[in-house]
Amino acid sequence: MDFVTIFTGFNPAEAQLVRSRLEAAEFHPFVKDEFSALSMDGYALTVGGIKVQVPADEADDAKAFLAS
Repeated sequence: MDFVTIFTGFNPAEAQLVRSRLEAAEFHPFVKDEFSALSMDGYALTVGGIKVQVPADEADDAKAFLAS
């Protein structure tokens, strides 16, 4: 299954809030690079942030949901 990044942030709490909102709306989100970003200071910048991803077939609807 292909996943698409629909949100990127540098704060784990913010990424988890987005994930939680998506789950409540019955999407299937996945938080990528959270533990890597937390492993050492500044590493979130190195890996490009903490990403919230959803399956590709949910991406457009999930983006619209977050924008509303």
